[in-house]
Amino acid sequence: MKTFKIGLILVAFMMGSPLMAGHPESEKLIDTARQESGEITPKQLKEMLDTEKKVIVMDVREENQRAEGEIYAPSTMAITRGNLEFEVLNKIKDKNAVIVTYCRGGSRGALAAQTLRKLGFTNATTLKGGLKGWAQEGYPIETGLGVTLLTKEQ
Repeated sequence: MKTFKIGLILVAFMMGSPLMAGHPESEKLIDTARQESGEITPKQLKEMLDTEKKVIVMDVREENQRAEGEIYAPSTMAITRGNLEFEVLNKIKDKNAVIVTYCRGGSRGALAAQTLRKLGFTNATTLKGGLKGWAQEGYPIETGLGVTLLTKEQ
């Protein structure tokens, strides 16, 4: 029970942490990335995972942010956004692979998916809302403490 409470505290902290103030130029860049790579909803990704569709779920957050938890999938990969261009071509050989990127809130995930498309990965897209969106839909997050679900008090 104690581990579950700690997991909930971690998720609550993640959900309540303020986003960095955006700038119009940055927001325009991110919006363009979303348009070019597309987004899938947490529900769509969950359905893909539940029906065992072949998909690589790619976490592009910084290593220290991964303590917040991750989306469990049969095929996962963690490459920070800053190292993506340098590592992905050595790690994923199939340019037709379905890749869904995610970060905490969706911005870096969108930029990563756009970059993957520019590198020739035709089926790269991003998770709408990132890990926060996933958790807000009530889907499980795997942490070092086990699996955690965000629930709303009634």
